Amino acid sequence: MSFAQKIRVAVLRGGPSSEYDVSLKSGEAVLKNLPSRYEGIDVFISKDGVWHVHGVEKSPAEALKTADVAFVALHGQYGEDGKVQAILERLGVPFTGSNAFASAVAMNKHLAKKALGALKGKIKMAAHKIFSREEVAQKGPHIIFREIVLPSIVKPSSAGSSIGISIVKSFSDLEPALRQALEHSDAVIIEEFIEGREATCGILERFRGEDHYAFLPIEIVHPETSEFFDYKAKYGGADGGALEISPGNFDEETKRAIQTAAALVHRELGLRHYSRSDFIIHPKRGMYFLEANTLPGLTAESLVPKSTAAVGLSMPQFLDHVISLARGEA
Repeated sequence: MSFAQKIRVAVLRGGPSSEYDVSLKSGEAVLKNLPSRYEGIDVFISKDGVWHVHGVEKSPAEALKTADVAFVALHGQYGEDGKVQAILERLGVPFTGSNAFASAVAMNKHLAKKALGALKGKIKMAAHKIFSREEVAQKGPHIIFREIVLPSIVKPSSAGSSIGISIVKSFSDLEPALRQALEHSDAVIIEEFIEGREATCGILERFRGEDHYAFLPIEIVHPETSEFFDYKAKYGGADGGALEISPGNFDEETKRAIQTAAALVHRELGLRHYSRSDFIIHPKRGMYFLEANTLPGLTAESLVPKSTAAVGLSMPQFLDHVISLARGEA
């Protein structure tokens, strides 16, 4: 294939989110692993939302004018909440990952739980309440504390990579937890903290003869320094990173249950191309869905590359399949 015939892939990375650094690494991994039939275009989006190509500021239309397809390697706000997807849809550029509406719903933890209400009886979810920034200011920690169970986990309603998350075991924990969560979102979701074995499972569409192929679940054993799979545990490497066992040491029944649930979540939320869902398995109460990731990380430390490797799918092969899906070729 000659250079002129190569499919031009605009790789979007960076962006105005707290996951900026992770996105830069995901985008770098995509650019490095594109198969030879593609030509990568490095589209850098700054923290203030300005698009650049080769260091030159561009409008989104200018940055994408020669692209055949966009690979969205953004995470968090702007990248996973439907904003960049809406830009791409308006410009008519095919892109990887879920559409704008599904992205917005999945990114908002409260909306995602409501959307998954139809799966009641098939998927368990922890009891939760949502509080807007105004409600937090109006009620204050004393009233909110009376409305929640202990222990609880306090999360930004729209953020990823476990950023801004805290565990509340006593009243003194609540105010700093609320403040931290509101640094990353305009609302907080407070849900019952369920202890158990942590698992995650990726889904890839139209692969190996299945509409929704479920990868082997990964088991996550967080370090003693973390009470859950927080940002440091995800990306801390040798300095406090979690142990990620791929494939996880789950019995066959639990493994199948995780895979089935991940596929159900993907379908019910209307996700597209690929996703990753997180679960907790309580020793007595069973499996609970935590959240869905519409654009999971693709860095060397990320879970999707570990999932693909476990089933003999290389990163270039994975990227080729996802781009083919975006172009309607798979």
